[in-house]
Amino acid sequence: MHSFFTRVIAVFEIAGGLFGLVHQFDRLLAGHFSGIDAIVAVLGVLVFGFILVAGILLASNDGRGTSMSIWAQFLQAPLIATPVFSYALSSGAFANLSLTLQRSPRLGFDWAIAEHGWLLAIAGPSSAHLGINLLALVSWLVLRFGR
Repeated sequence: MHSFFTRVIAVFEIAGGLFGLVHQFDRLLAGHFSGIDAIVAVLGVLVFGFILVAGILLASNDGRGTSMSIWAQFLQAPLIATPVFSYALSSGAFANLSLTLQRSPRLGFDWAIAEHGWLLAIAGPSSAHLGINLLALVSWLVLRFGR
């Protein structure tokens, strides 16, 4: 029997994966970018497609859905924004706890529901931010240890 939390994770993966997939296809079809941006958009299609399939399989109580969803949540957990490299992924919802690394480090918290986002860049802000998506971490724990 699927737990309530597993069903909620599946719903967020399906909704976020579908919205993210549509957004990435729209970026590809608009074609207002070059080189690395095109590669990032194609990777976004693959990532959100993976999350969508993981959510569908998880909702149908397929064993592959659980292992794919574990990976999907793992990919959403880290938040990295440095002047050299940036990475963030959210599909469905997020609750981000981050630390801004400046002269005086600052802790921040942000959350959203019915949201998707994909950032992969060889650049970033002048002041580095490192963090974790707490919702993805809790979801990963529920899927990993709630069997």
